[in-house]
Amino acid sequence: MSQDTYNYRVVRQFAVMTVVWGIVGMLVGVIIAAQLAFPELNFDIPWLTYGRLRPLHTNAVIFAFGGCALFATSYYVVQRTCHTTLFAPALAGFTFWGWQVVILAAAITLPLGITSGKEYAELEWPIDIFIAVVWVSYAVVFFGTIMKRRVSHIYVANWFFGAFILTVALLHIVNSAAIPVSLWKSYSAYAGVQDAMVQWWYGHNAVGFFLTAGFLGMMYYFIPKQAERPVYSYRLSIVHFWALIFTYMWAGPHHLHYTALPDWAQSIGMLFSLVLLAPSWGGMINGIMTLSGAWHKLRSDPILKFLIVSLSFYGMSTFEGPMMSIKTVNALSHYTDWTVGHVHSGALGWVGLVSMGSVYFLIPKIFGLKEMYSTRLIELHFWIATVGIVLYIAAMWIAGVMQGLMWRAVNPDGTLTYTFVEGVKATFPYYLIRLAGGVLYLSGMFVMLYNVLKTIGQGVSVDAPVVQPAGLAHA
Repeated sequence: MSQDTYNYRVVRQFAVMTVVWGIVGMLVGVIIAAQLAFPELNFDIPWLTYGRLRPLHTNAVIFAFGGCALFATSYYVVQRTCHTTLFAPALAGFTFWGWQVVILAAAITLPLGITSGKEYAELEWPIDIFIAVVWVSYAVVFFGTIMKRRVSHIYVANWFFGAFILTVALLHIVNSAAIPVSLWKSYSAYAGVQDAMVQWWYGHNAVGFFLTAGFLGMMYYFIPKQAERPVYSYRLSIVHFWALIFTYMWAGPHHLHYTALPDWAQSIGMLFSLVLLAPSWGGMINGIMTLSGAWHKLRSDPILKFLIVSLSFYGMSTFEGPMMSIKTVNALSHYTDWTVGHVHSGALGWVGLVSMGSVYFLIPKIFGLKEMYSTRLIELHFWIATVGIVLYIAAMWIAGVMQGLMWRAVNPDGTLTYTFVEGVKATFPYYLIRLAGGVLYLSGMFVMLYNVLKTIGQGVSVDAPVVQPAGLAHA
């Protein structure tokens, strides 16, 4: 590839697979949502049971859909803001094919019941080792590109992408430490409550860095670009970065309230979770206020709708999370569907919408076009997805609070007022609403796939010339 053109090949590959894996992951989500309402839908086939498909769903949505979106956008943004092509293009190509192999390995092993049993880290040790190889390659490409940049400044989006890449490597390698006993079975190198602590240090920071810092990198590039306005406060973006990455690392123990974890460790997790509200909302406000002077664009620009509404869900989720970490609140919410509602307000609302908006921005650019095939289809997708999210999270919030209250209710003689089965029965209508919301959200992805394919059909696979570093205005 000529040194005078950006490497869009790998960006195109990851962008298209973002849409494909999004449909796969969300389809599995709809299937397991249907199984929770109608358990007989597993047809007594072991590899179609909820326990097998649920980790497949989380891995497909987080690492396949979200991961491909992060690869695509980070590779695009680092080239454009550094005014240079990707470092080691062959290695960048390896990260694409390597990541697809990881995803396919997960899609085969998890339904077969081959799992380490660790949340968001279920894949067994051979796959974990290969993930580390791909991820280190990703770091070499990204930071190699930073090193060869033609401008002295490193734009803030790259700070977030860089922190996400480094921290995920650390989290994955430490948490996945295991003792193999066969090709497809291993046991954690940690024991008991130490294993739980390491797992949730990993688990919550997978949320904090994979599902937050990386996507904030998207936010800080694509919102100013789409709004054609500079970031509201660049100083606030730097404060946001340092405050967020420091605070997030300590919040994991809030997943272990009322467990064998020492009480002081639980309290530290709660404290830092509450502190986390400030940098999270600082970032949300910075992103939304970037539209100052351009609010009218929200009426006619559906891509901006995706990006700005995603920030609204980010703000809501990062308020709800700290509140749920308070021990007295957690006593009601723990183990209920309230937690499921919280996770999906972040996953569907924040991660999903910002990824879709960013991909809608990217696709025309990397296929030599000015805009997507149909703006009206983007608008349709936005409203289908938004209604689906609201149905989903509202149903789970109501179900979760109801479950918590029913489980804690006691009679005057100290016996439980409700049996567990009565709680399950009362939850059934909300599972149907959740299923409807999931079907809507998945339907929006099919609209997106059609729009993307029609756009690609009109475009050509060309790489743009590298912009000379006269200023970042042209990035």
